[in-house]
Amino acid sequence: MRLFQRPKEQRTSSTLLRLTLWHVAVLALFMAVLSYVIYTLLSRNFYGRSDAVLASIEDATVAILQHGLSESGLDELAARDAVRILSFSGYTLSIYDSYGNLLAEKPIGISEEFAVPGVASIPDGEVHLYTVSVNDKAGQLRRVAVVHITLQPVGRTYIVVASRSLDSLLVQLKTGRRILLVGVPIGLLLAGLAGWFLVRKSFAPVLAMSEHALRISAENIDQRFPVSDSPDELGRLANTFNDLLSRLSTSFHLQRHFMADASHELRTPLSIICSTAAITLQLDKPKEDEDYRHSLGVIQEEGRRLSRVVEDMFCLARADSGGLVLQRTAFHLDELLLDTVRSVGWLAASKGIRIHIESLEEAPAHGDEDLLRRIFINLLTNAVKHTHGEGEVFVSLEKYEAEYRVSIRDTGKGIEAEHHGLIFQRFYRVNPGHSQDENRSDTTSGAGLGLPIARTIAEAHGGSLWLEQSNREGSTFVCMLPIALQVEQPL
Repeated sequence: MRLFQRPKEQRTSSTLLRLTLWHVAVLALFMAVLSYVIYTLLSRNFYGRSDAVLASIEDATVAILQHGLSESGLDELAARDAVRILSFSGYTLSIYDSYGNLLAEKPIGISEEFAVPGVASIPDGEVHLYTVSVNDKAGQLRRVAVVHITLQPVGRTYIVVASRSLDSLLVQLKTGRRILLVGVPIGLLLAGLAGWFLVRKSFAPVLAMSEHALRISAENIDQRFPVSDSPDELGRLANTFNDLLSRLSTSFHLQRHFMADASHELRTPLSIICSTAAITLQLDKPKEDEDYRHSLGVIQEEGRRLSRVVEDMFCLARADSGGLVLQRTAFHLDELLLDTVRSVGWLAASKGIRIHIESLEEAPAHGDEDLLRRIFINLLTNAVKHTHGEGEVFVSLEKYEAEYRVSIRDTGKGIEAEHHGLIFQRFYRVNPGHSQDENRSDTTSGAGLGLPIARTIAEAHGGSLWLEQSNREGSTFVCMLPIALQVEQPL
């Protein structure tokens, strides 16, 4: 039986492709936003520097014009001096009076290429910046700075216009766009290839683990994944799988052991039933009804034992699957224990064993009375079965702060130390041959399920059951049950 299904190569490739595409998509979004931010900042920086130069030219022109007017008082002379002094390559400069008459310009004719806005639309004393398309050169853009200012001491108003071509600026921005448009796709392609390589390399140990898992089945479940020394995620994943396999291995071994023991326990009474029936049918002349009655008695007794074994196995199976439902009722634990002592009394009397009640305090409780009765039946029956004739069994019920303590002590031969940790395992018997032949009419199956069932019932009620002591002078079993038995406890 395979524990893991074979993964499809198509699914693996699809996962690698999806991870790579997600990596490229996130990177593409980031690069697109980054490119937009870079281009916007670059454009603003270029325009800001150009506008700062134009504003500086405007301020210098106003200062020179005012100085010239203060010396000569002549508009045109002062304007020509300002234009001559501030002659920069790539920049134009024009000076108008308040009526829009051109006083000076450089180069000649630049004022005819674009119109100057009206005086009313120009803020007084502030530099007004805008972009225009030159009339005689289609597609050429110029950045224009205009200032409208009144100069003293003449008290006249002038308009100063400075401009520069944006061709070189636009070329730089276009170059930047091309770099981004070419560089970003190339970067994404390289990132995609690198991402594919890294994802495949990262998935390689996972694929190796999956191939190793394919070789693990129920027949070789003891195999484990190789674990690297580095404490990374893959190492923790391998350790997790190894822990899972350990639990599965334990479950498989327990299941196989349980099935083997169950088969053995069921086979014995079935063999006896079949053998008895076959022998009886082969008798030519049975002695009246005695042979038939004896055979039917054997078959009935083995059928009862077989039924008890099946019932015990079913009870344990329900407890393992969480299906053991407690039928809770109100009762007195002391009365239940007293009834149990009376029920086992006939078995004790037949062996000459006396059962003593050392202490029996009043103990109101709320739980599954039938299941709790089964605990004490099993414990008392075991105590009587393993106590020699003329021996004694002592029963006590004491109340502590939050628990009831039920103690059952016998004067039997005790249990050897090597068996103490095993007696609560299913189908485990200290003396298998003796327990199968003796006391077939008692309420336990003799299959080594009494103590495991008793502990399971106690734990279902939130309590516990253990062997307190056992030596040559006898054994003592203790069952602790919470006083508030009405509180549900997980199985």
